[in-house]
Amino acid sequence: MFAAMCFYICKQGGTALIVQCSASCIDFKINKHFNVLVSETLKRGPLRDPLEEVKVKIKDLNEHIVCYLCAGYFIDATTITECLHTFCKSCIVKYLQTSKYCPMCNIKIHETQPLLNLKLDRVMQDIVYKLVPGLQENEEKRIREFYQSRGLERVIQPTNEDSIPDPAGLPYTSFDHSKAHYYRYDEQVSLCLERQSSSVGKDRSRFTLRQKYVRCSARAEIRHLRRVLCNNLKVDRHQIQILFNNESLPEHMTMKQLWLSHWFGKSPPLILHYCVKDKRGR
Repeated sequence: MFAAMCFYICKQGGTALIVQCSASCIDFKINKHFNVLVSETLKRGPLRDPLEEVKVKIKDLNEHIVCYLCAGYFIDATTITECLHTFCKSCIVKYLQTSKYCPMCNIKIHETQPLLNLKLDRVMQDIVYKLVPGLQENEEKRIREFYQSRGLERVIQPTNEDSIPDPAGLPYTSFDHSKAHYYRYDEQVSLCLERQSSSVGKDRSRFTLRQKYVRCSARAEIRHLRRVLCNNLKVDRHQIQILFNNESLPEHMTMKQLWLSHWFGKSPPLILHYCVKDKRGR
C-alpha cells in the first residue's frame, strides 16, 4: 500500500522552482525526475495561489525511485557514470559480476572493470529516504540486526568535506577493513592448491590445507601466494616451494602470466602444487 505525500509548488513565470515536502519540511531543488511530474500538473491549468497545495501519490514517483533489478526502493543508490542509470548498490554490483552492460540501456560500462564506473548517488538516496516513510529506519534496523547476528562491530566513519573518499566511491556505510576480507575490483583467478606427496613430515595432515580452493587477483604474484601458505601452515618462508608440473615457479610471476602461459583454454581452477621442505634443509 502506497502512502500519499504532499508537496508545495512555488510558481514564478509558469516555472516550478522549489518543491517542499510537508512531512519533513526539507526543501530541495527540483531535479529532472520531478520536472516531468510538475510539468504535467501545470498543464492541467494555472495555479490560483503561488503556494497552492498539490497532492501527489508516491506511486506516481515509483518509476524514478525504484530499482530496475530488484523492484524495491533504492538502497545505497549507485549510478553508472556512462549512462546515469541508478540502481541499488548490491543489485548492480551482483549484476556486473556476469555482465559489462547496463541492464536498462545495454550500454557497455567498461571493457574489463565495470565496477570502476559506478558512483554512489547520495542525493538520490536522500530523496528516496525523504519520500518513502519508514524506509531509512527499517534499513538501519536490518543493518544492526545483520551485525549483531554475526557478532561484528559496525564502524561508521564521520562524513565531512576533509575526509578522503573511497577510490571506487561505492560504500554507503563504512566497515572496519582490518576485521574483514578485502576485495579489489579487478580480474580474478581461481586456484586449487594441492600438497605434493613428497612433502616432508610424519603428520601429513599438518601440511594439508583445509581450504585448498583460492580466488585471488590476476595481479597477485607467486610470492604473495607463498606468504599465504606460510601463514596458514605455520612454517617458515624458505620451507614453501610452489610448483607447476613439478617445476618451481619464479617469485614475481603473476597469476595472469601463469594462466596465459600454462592454463589458457582450460577450465578453472588452475591447479598448483606446493612442497613443504624440511626446516633443517635450509
